[in-house]
Amino acid sequence: MMLNLSEPKKMLLCGQCVLMSALCALGVLLPAGVQAQPISGKTIRIVVPYAPGAVQDTIARSVNAELGAVLKANVIVENRPGAGGTIGTAQVARSAADGTTLVLAAASHTIAGSLYAKLAYDPIRDFSGAAHIGNAGYVLMVHADVPARNLAEFVGYAKANPGKLNYASAGNGSATHLSMAYFASMAGIDAVHVPFKATGEAVNEVLAGRAQAVISASIGAIPFAKDSRVRLLGTTGPQRSRFFPELPTISEAGIAGYTFDSWMGLLAPASTPRPLLEQINQAMARLLKDPVILERLQKQGVEPQPLSVEAFDQLLRTDAERMSRVVKASGARID
Repeated sequence: MMLNLSEPKKMLLCGQCVLMSALCALGVLLPAGVQAQPISGKTIRIVVPYAPGAVQDTIARSVNAELGAVLKANVIVENRPGAGGTIGTAQVARSAADGTTLVLAAASHTIAGSLYAKLAYDPIRDFSGAAHIGNAGYVLMVHADVPARNLAEFVGYAKANPGKLNYASAGNGSATHLSMAYFASMAGIDAVHVPFKATGEAVNEVLAGRAQAVISASIGAIPFAKDSRVRLLGTTGPQRSRFFPELPTISEAGIAGYTFDSWMGLLAPASTPRPLLEQINQAMARLLKDPVILERLQKQGVEPQPLSVEAFDQLLRTDAERMSRVVKASGARID
């Protein structure tokens, strides 16, 4: 009886074909060389879409060296300011999806999708959440001449004097604008928006009494907690702020359901391979257990909070929906 050796050969060849097909399919999904070229040893750019000295810039420079050490990579910070952060963000959206270009984003990222009539990228579809860093809250500050010792009295006074209260902001569509416009909408009050170029200018207007209210980043309001020129009435987050534990949240104080805080984290181009996202995510999670890093972030008013890649992506989607409602309530629009 003669053995037919061609059948095993055919089976072997078929098996090789299946394997090659699978590898080819994988090659379609992953950029060439991703597995062969790990992120270690590379230079990673964290693009900050704002000028040096901005909060996002400070946060990026608070973690970049240590992030590089964990990833065994050279992590640098590159400022690309302009157009409310959209220029630098657009650059990252167009970058190679190989884990070497990230953007340090905040809630303004999801706001942009509803605020700008024309945007060169989609804030959700064109990005993947790589590493969530934490959240930064805001606080409602009013001038001492406003006859209100608490939030309920402030709302009552505003309702009794429609159109007579001015609130300052860092500009049309800024977080300080949208947070206050959203508050006014939910509280049912009529207040006049007075935009400035920066949060510091807006706060100074309230300190001088030329504007009656401002919602400022918590870290910027800390120096004025005991200043007789102003009163702090409430914080904007879902829970009380560690920086102002004595203050109620605005929701707790009577505007049920009101929240407005800003997340911060690293985003990558949407098609960045999952293994690379996981490397960056796990490295950041490790840093967020380091007491030195935690102290740096807390000095910037950031409550550290690591999230998984999935949880961060979900946060982006949820926040985009929420910010759409906020922008609509404010009536803000940038053509």
